[in-house]
Amino acid sequence: MKRLIIATLSGLLFGFVCYSFACSGGNEVSLWLALTIIAGRTLLGFGIGISRFPMKNWAIHGIVMGLIFSIPAAFGTMMGPETPGFDPQMIAISTVVMGIIYGFLIELITTVLFKAKI
Repeated sequence: MKRLIIATLSGLLFGFVCYSFACSGGNEVSLWLALTIIAGRTLLGFGIGISRFPMKNWAIHGIVMGLIFSIPAAFGTMMGPETPGFDPQMIAISTVVMGIIYGFLIELITTVLFKAKI
């Protein structure tokens, strides 16, 4: 239970971090997109918290989970409406890369900092 709570709260925290990155540079983000970003990263934390994949290394576990949870969001960015000044493929790639980074960081906080083992 400790692992689930810590990982989910870490995901929520990184959801707000991700949202702030999306808003940086004067970009406007709709309420729906903001909620989607925050919910997606929170779901990543929840997934890491409940995951029981037998992996030898916690870092690989976080990276794999970040990749798995970010791929659907990346496809969603490519299917969305055209926005002037934004390249959908670049946004999709950055969504996956940042998901991998957030997955690693959530796992680092959960497993190393709080010692909540898988």
